[in-house]
Amino acid sequence: MSVLLTGGAGFIGSHTAVAMIEAGYDVIIADDLSNSSLKVIDRIEAITGTRPAFYRIDVADRAALEPVFQSNRIEGVIHFAGFKSVPESTRIPLKYYRNNLDTALTVLEVMEDYDCSAFVFSSSATVYGETNEAPFVETMPTGSATNPYGTTKLMIEQIVMDACKANEKLSAVLLRYFNPIGAHPSGLIGEAPNGIPNNLMPYITQVAVGQRDHLSVYGDDYPTPDGTGVRDYIHVVDLAEGHVKAMDYALRHTGAEPINLGTGQGSSVLDVVTAFEEASGIPIKREIVARRPGDIAVCYADASKAKRLLNWEAKYDLRDMCAHSWNWQKNNPKGYDD
Repeated sequence: MSVLLTGGAGFIGSHTAVAMIEAGYDVIIADDLSNSSLKVIDRIEAITGTRPAFYRIDVADRAALEPVFQSNRIEGVIHFAGFKSVPESTRIPLKYYRNNLDTALTVLEVMEDYDCSAFVFSSSATVYGETNEAPFVETMPTGSATNPYGTTKLMIEQIVMDACKANEKLSAVLLRYFNPIGAHPSGLIGEAPNGIPNNLMPYITQVAVGQRDHLSVYGDDYPTPDGTGVRDYIHVVDLAEGHVKAMDYALRHTGAEPINLGTGQGSSVLDVVTAFEEASGIPIKREIVARRPGDIAVCYADASKAKRLLNWEAKYDLRDMCAHSWNWQKNNPKGYDD
């Protein structure tokens, strides 16, 4: 059974490609490589023994996407393609709205034309905004995202829900991620951001490997036990397994279903730093700086719906996430450019 992963060469996409192949799916990846590397395809093959089909395209370009559907009998799509930085989205909101909405709309339109009816969307816990209190549950109201990135996720969720209402054959799972970190235990694939990292773990690992002098901790005056932001950190391999389960579900059901993917536990920035230092044996120099726009104090999941509907739950703990992140970074100090 063939499944298309848009943005499948990225951090979460590449790990999901591995998990899907290991689950028996035929994986097709479409990615413009704007924030990923072609070497990822080689690494996926090295891990699984199977080379996924790869198309270097912008999936917002209908003329480029249609031949992928014409050449393959695609039965489901996992949609990762999109810009993903919260702080960057506050600086260049129009680019985020244009890119993220265009990619989703084009993919959904082409799916409809080619009778492909299973859709898994890479959404985000940012849709819960700043008025809900953790743990976040799927029944909570959405619609108050604190940044343009989160608002694009909200808008796409609404688009997908409306499309499912209009097309009784369409089935969608809206996966609301919390904070993915870690790397594949093999050390062959991991997070390799272009430029200055926007996420915590690659920043920590780049300090540990000597690429950066120190870690900037954005705010120590939040109403949390140590003053730093609390997040639900989830191992990227656990997250990838969640996508396999979500696609299995989408192929059997109809309608739109929002589902959290998280551990159900919150850890502060300093908790993560301490866990990394213990896992790696390397002290991390840090500096407290001003809060980032769009960040909230506490964010963690109620993951019971994923357990109930998908028979999925996170298996790795924070120490595993840190150990695997360090294994990736120390063996690939320059990411895929080594």
